[in-house]
Amino acid sequence: MQKNATIQVEKVNDHIVNWLKSYAKNAKVNGFVVGVSGGIDSAVTSTLCAQTGLKTLCLELPIHQATSHISRKKEHITQLKKRFNNVESISVDLSNVFEQFKKDVPTTENEAKLNLSLANTRSRIRMTALYYFAGIHGLLVAGTGNKVEDFGVGFYTKYGDGGVDLSPIADLVKSEVYALGKFLRVPESILTAPPTDGLFGDERTDEEQLGASYDELEWAMAQDEKGKSPSDFDGRYLEVFTLYKRLNNANKHKMKPIPICEIPKDLRQTQHFS
Repeated sequence: MQKNATIQVEKVNDHIVNWLKSYAKNAKVNGFVVGVSGGIDSAVTSTLCAQTGLKTLCLELPIHQATSHISRKKEHITQLKKRFNNVESISVDLSNVFEQFKKDVPTTENEAKLNLSLANTRSRIRMTALYYFAGIHGLLVAGTGNKVEDFGVGFYTKYGDGGVDLSPIADLVKSEVYALGKFLRVPESILTAPPTDGLFGDERTDEEQLGASYDELEWAMAQDEKGKSPSDFDGRYLEVFTLYKRLNNANKHKMKPIPICEIPKDLRQTQHFS
């Protein structure tokens, strides 16, 4: 299920950078803020933003972060600041905020639900910090989600890392993000690191959480878009396709607009304004 990216990386890079510049100009903002995690998606997104020439604020927002994640994001930010004079960075350790939150809310004996809720809380605390700095500096929050995460399996936190102003790489699958990352000279330590969301404070990978690699999920997403069904596959292919469909269906609520309960006209009284 290995997939080779087929995008024209230089032209795709220029297209996204021009799109970012145009959007910022129309929005009348000063630039972008990006939460940098030490992973490929945030590294590519921040580099794309930096190329606009507009202010690009890279935020480090650790919450009991694994040391390997911290070292990778520091390496990336250092490199980025050397290459682009419009890049700035701020580091805010949110561990105490997270710990205070845990003290102030009631707990539950369901450990699995507790751990997942707290993982999502980390992401939502970071989102709040991103918008805090965006408001102060007149910036847009640039999302770092790719197509497989955002529109395939919904592997992100609603109103956490899913709470953004614009999504530069959300039409690129993971292999395409890696291809663009190589073109952008993202540090090798990030290009070779196993993808992880970093929401549990350990080294668990996305593949361990999802049950399949991104190459496999890209394959399943492509098969689904072709209208394939489980009966078309067997073995590992069937296993991955079934997993993809289950995750896609379970996370539809993240991918669709917020549902609105519309009030029928016959339940409204006619108002007359003088």
